[in-house]
Amino acid sequence: MTVEVDPQGFSKAKLHVNGRDYEVAVPSATPLLWVIRENLGLTGTKYGCGIARCGACTVIIDGKAVRSCVTPVSRAVGKEIVTIEGLSPDGSHPVQKAWIEEEVPQCGYCHSGQIMSAAALLAANPAPTDADIDRAMAGNVCRCGTYQRIRRAIHRASQMAAGHPASQLRSGPQVAASGSRFALNDFVSIAPDGTVTIVVNHSEMGQGVYTALPMLVAEELQCDWTKVSLEAAPVDPAYNHPFWGIQATGGSTSVLAEWERLSKIGASAREMLIAAAADTWKVEKSACRAENGSVIHTSGKKLTYGQLASKAAGMPAPKEISLKHPSQYQILGKPIRRLDTPHKTDGQAIFGIDVSIPGMLTALVARSPVFGGKVMSFQADKAKAVPGVQDVVQVPSGIAVIATGFAQAKAGRDALEITWDEGTNAALSTDGMREQYAKLAGTRGTVARKEGNPAQALSNAAKRIAVDYEVPYLAHADMEPLNCVVDLRSDGCEIWTGTQFQMMDRNVAAEIVGLKPEQVKVHTTFLGGGFGRRGNPHSDFVVEAAHVAKAVKKPVKVMWTREDDMTGGWYRPLWYDRIDAGLDLTGNPIAWQHTIVGQSIMDGTLFEELMVKNGIDAASVEGAADIPYAIPSILVDLHSPKIGIPVQWWRSVGHSHTAFVVESFMDELAHAAGKDPYEFRRNLLTEHPRHRGVLELAAQKAEWGTRLPEGHARGIAVHASFGSWIAEVAEVSVTPQGKVHVHRVVCAVDCGRIVNPNIIEAQMEGGIVFGLTAALYGAITLKDGRVQEKNFNAYPLLTVNEMPKIEVHIVPSSESPGGVGEPGVPPIAPAVANAIFAATGKRVRRLPISSADLKSA
Repeated sequence: MTVEVDPQGFSKAKLHVNGRDYEVAVPSATPLLWVIRENLGLTGTKYGCGIARCGACTVIIDGKAVRSCVTPVSRAVGKEIVTIEGLSPDGSHPVQKAWIEEEVPQCGYCHSGQIMSAAALLAANPAPTDADIDRAMAGNVCRCGTYQRIRRAIHRASQMAAGHPASQLRSGPQVAASGSRFALNDFVSIAPDGTVTIVVNHSEMGQGVYTALPMLVAEELQCDWTKVSLEAAPVDPAYNHPFWGIQATGGSTSVLAEWERLSKIGASAREMLIAAAADTWKVEKSACRAENGSVIHTSGKKLTYGQLASKAAGMPAPKEISLKHPSQYQILGKPIRRLDTPHKTDGQAIFGIDVSIPGMLTALVARSPVFGGKVMSFQADKAKAVPGVQDVVQVPSGIAVIATGFAQAKAGRDALEITWDEGTNAALSTDGMREQYAKLAGTRGTVARKEGNPAQALSNAAKRIAVDYEVPYLAHADMEPLNCVVDLRSDGCEIWTGTQFQMMDRNVAAEIVGLKPEQVKVHTTFLGGGFGRRGNPHSDFVVEAAHVAKAVKKPVKVMWTREDDMTGGWYRPLWYDRIDAGLDLTGNPIAWQHTIVGQSIMDGTLFEELMVKNGIDAASVEGAADIPYAIPSILVDLHSPKIGIPVQWWRSVGHSHTAFVVESFMDELAHAAGKDPYEFRRNLLTEHPRHRGVLELAAQKAEWGTRLPEGHARGIAVHASFGSWIAEVAEVSVTPQGKVHVHRVVCAVDCGRIVNPNIIEAQMEGGIVFGLTAALYGAITLKDGRVQEKNFNAYPLLTVNEMPKIEVHIVPSSESPGGVGEPGVPPIAPAVANAIFAATGKRVRRLPISSADLKSA
């Protein structure tokens, strides 16, 4: 081809994308991904890893699925390029329809890539088998674990393409309708056309709050669900978490914290609309009722909510509110489609990484390779010589390279010459910490629970078992790397990011830039995964972006690469546990002594005063200090060493490790007693009916005790967390090479009152995959103070071809609602480990599971 060169020395490339011709001037080696996103403004194609190991960047080139993050733009010239925005003009492609029908996305960040890979597969193979799907889709990873739904959706799309019609689909609005609206309270406003906009004060990161919370309001409001729209809440005390007093999302608390408040908000708005209609007709309120977006009089006359909105907004809120009896529910408890799904299938969903504002530059920060390290000196000449680099500035976290786009900023950062003072943490290593923790585990720590006389009971035991368990540091590995856009002006500041801690982020940013908190506006976008990382106790990624914006004095997007994200800290802590227990002559446990060693995640945070009492971080011992089993003598104690590795909450927090330890050891006790692991647990849970209920249901549905194929075995675990009770049965086989195959997982969940069963099922599926990924592969290790796992090639995620069949069974309940975003995670690791023992006779006491340890002799 003929290559033209612009004044900057960039090649001019002519591209044909989604049926349109474009000409761009970029270095010929620039990855196509960044040309599509930044030059063409098509942000549906996502950045996930930069090394073609996740598939989020997938586009179709000349009919083939291609990873645009490693495809130089020069290789795309003269070819037909299709992105998610061009797959169909109106989201009507069979794959997109099937994705909506099967409710595939959770966070949705990876799904443009998933959809493009699926579309290419079906174009080449209109009727794929499961094996065909697994082969074609194995390069696309989903941190939310939607693989089971992806398989179903591809089969459904195949049927649609063959002439089988889809059901009637509705593209739910992602954001509020434009035009005039009349606010009835802080959460509900209504437009003249009857569109009801519900403000959602919790961040949507895949857990379904953009649907579940509007359902709570809509049920009592008696509105037309097809006219419900939503918008993310601004930072305001009205939207503070009812339990925590700040605006935040986490702890699987969104529904359980908001059920009563949002139900009353919906009911209050309903009564104001009824009052407005009664006043219009000059009749008694008692003669009017609300139904499906209208107020109807006993005479039959009717006014829509749109007609009443203006007047209703001026009516006083009722002082007393009566809520529906559950028998009257028309929305709650129903498998209603998520409002955010359609735009997660057509490229319209806006994540933090997608935000673009006029005049915006892009920054990447070079941070110390060792936690706590400081810049001693740096040379920026080579970085500034990179075309597109605008500036290089020092900020507290390192050296920021400012450029016209991501590729240019990364090239500039790569050219920096920095001398670091690495500090004392340069001596840290995983092996050293393990030795330190093992020594601590042999000593008594701070007591978290003590009942009876464990020492005496142990000395009198007929059989005694003492073992050690270990689990590693774990990264959150959100599919969307961290990012934050800051537009700082003299009189105000606007921030766009996917955050779980709006109020904290706003307040610290205001302090950095020298403004009052009310002068800083935070726009919450979709989160491409959160799992706790985007609720950082020190607002690290927002703080850094504020410092960069202050130095640059222009609108700036601070981006993290996958390597930055993986090595940037704030991990689930490394834990080392020692358990010593005794059985009596009948095989019943009479003593339990459990020492836990690991960093406190609450130390030095806003939550320390609430969560750390008498030297015990409740998050360190949850799931261990409150074990439900009937054991007469129990001692649980804790060591919280001070280590220079930043740690914080990770999906299911302390339960992510205590469930593995407790439920694996319960299995060891059962086998030592010569008893069935299921019956052993069941007999010790007589005082805990909800534990016992899910345990029995999971065992029944998994056909516990029946014969399995040769080489297969089952393991079981039960655990309560975040107000919900979960039991899981895993069916596993192990190859002679030590490779673990998880074939089936049966999950029973008791989460109290149900908002949307489909969301519950999706969260259980996702939690199981999240926990299984960690059990099989997850480990962050350190050597010479440096994190060794930098991308998905070294920190792999579960893929579709490894996905077990997951069955979810929900216990009907009228109890208060529990959380569902995290409780599915804790039981899966012990269930799998226990199944491995049943299959091989080898115990797993250290995660991730090692094939070498399971290999046949």
